[in-house]
Amino acid sequence: MSLNDRVFENDERIIFKLRELYSKYGYMKYRMSKFEEYDLYVRNKDFLVSENIITFTDVDGKLMALKPDVTLSIIKNSRDTSGVQKMYYNENVYRASNDTRAFKEIMQTGLEAFGDIDSYCISEVVLLAAKSLECISNDYILDISHMGIISEALDSIKVSEKGRRSMLKSLGEKNMSGISAVCREEGLEEADAELLKKLVAIYGEPDEVLTKLKTVTRGERFDSAIRELEDITEVLSQNGCADKIRIDFSVINDMSYYSGVVFKGFVNGVPGGVLSGGQYDNLMKKMNRKSGAIGFAVYLDVLERLYEDNHGFDVDAVLVYEEGARLCDISRAVKKITEGGETVVAQKTKPEKIRYKRLLKLCGTEVETVENNA
Repeated sequence: MSLNDRVFENDERIIFKLRELYSKYGYMKYRMSKFEEYDLYVRNKDFLVSENIITFTDVDGKLMALKPDVTLSIIKNSRDTSGVQKMYYNENVYRASNDTRAFKEIMQTGLEAFGDIDSYCISEVVLLAAKSLECISNDYILDISHMGIISEALDSIKVSEKGRRSMLKSLGEKNMSGISAVCREEGLEEADAELLKKLVAIYGEPDEVLTKLKTVTRGERFDSAIRELEDITEVLSQNGCADKIRIDFSVINDMSYYSGVVFKGFVNGVPGGVLSGGQYDNLMKKMNRKSGAIGFAVYLDVLERLYEDNHGFDVDAVLVYEEGARLCDISRAVKKITEGGETVVAQKTKPEKIRYKRLLKLCGTEVETVENNA
């Protein structure tokens, strides 16, 4: 059976492309329940994109939640095993919309890799993140950062936990004055945060950024992170993605959950990120797992903005026929149009809300073109 690509909505088309992509690299489809115990999300609320959660009481009195996140459910229901478990998912999550604040059922797709995560596995996941963006649009950018470098920079200065959080916030905002303000509040010299300021200023293509990083005073953890970024960007370059990659240390995730490489993807036409991910070994430890983990999610709901001004036509043709037209003549005309590869709506009156390329009129047995919007 062959499927006509034209019958799919934009998000459906993307989902099928992503499923095909992930399957090629040996990722298996993962299915899960629509809900989990509410306590799972309370314990890990900082990991969630939104703290707004839909809850209900189960028949046994247990407080449950419609899942706002997929990763936590996968970890909860997985076990530590040898080797690497690779899986992808297409699941609905339930979150409050950033625009309307009303709850929405959102289709989310992504992948996770658990287990003995090595350099190749990390590079492969980042590569698949880039290829996922390519499935959405050729006009994309994948920004990559490394929590090891950020952690090293923060450890080089003595700040309180509150100061550390403020420094992270300023780094994420590329706020140089914010870093200076935290230094003053913490009684530090601005020179103490020199490395953080350098990271704020660094952004660009991998070769250029990595060359600059090597001139910065650093330790073994810093060197190891640079080598890892070099390996990842080499794999991406080998696969034709070099011009789409940027290193950007404003890409920051919660350090209590994430370690190692983190990344965020953007496509032209959509404000904000459409893809986010990274290594979350610390989350695995928090949930009593020995395995390492890396993954990402594609937020299909935000892609609505990409297509809202570019929906094109609902059908290729509208065929209008008069009262009393013979059924066989209408059917014959419709058959000819569809066999020519076009979609068609046949009805007695011109539609008001259907966008069409051509408006056709059936006159006896002949079809005439009334409008052509193609």
